[in-house]
Amino acid sequence: MTSIAVIVGSTREGSFNRALGELAAGRLESRGANVTRVDLAAFDLPLYSAALEANAFPPDALKLKALFAAQDGLLFVSPEYNGSLSPLLKNAIDWASRPTGDESLVALTAYRGKPAAIMSASISPFGGLRGLMHLRQILSTIQMLVIPEQVVVPNAHAAFAEDGSLKEALPASLVEMTAGRLIAVAKALTA
Repeated sequence: MTSIAVIVGSTREGSFNRALGELAAGRLESRGANVTRVDLAAFDLPLYSAALEANAFPPDALKLKALFAAQDGLLFVSPEYNGSLSPLLKNAIDWASRPTGDESLVALTAYRGKPAAIMSASISPFGGLRGLMHLRQILSTIQMLVIPEQVVVPNAHAAFAEDGSLKEALPASLVEMTAGRLIAVAKALTA
């Protein structure tokens, strides 16, 4: 069974990105994936610094890295902060990218060669698109294969129905399409 982690870069109660992440997790599960929902609030991750890494690599950073490494693919959902991804998500990505044990500086064992999908919901008319451009670049830099499909949900404050579904057909179909593509690519890469 294909294993996919869904990582949401927001811990805010009532977050539109958490709602989008949950919707995407459900679509992945309906297609047979084994989904791990990653709540970044459950990890004690100080702001990354080389000095901290050298002196006391955080135990939760090791746990997060191991969790990512155990997956066949990763789906990242991020709010847009000043035209970029959330600092919470960037910090988590950075910690899990660091070498541990006898790994080389460029081992990237949590990421290298794995497929990734990206999504965002925003109250803006752009749906977090500017942040996804940065996220795509970062994930490519850490050697992930970011699938071309992506999801942006504009006007997120009015986009979700009471049951958590998306009211508009286009973003709903993009969630479905992106989930399917991520699973297909993950299966192909692990075959």
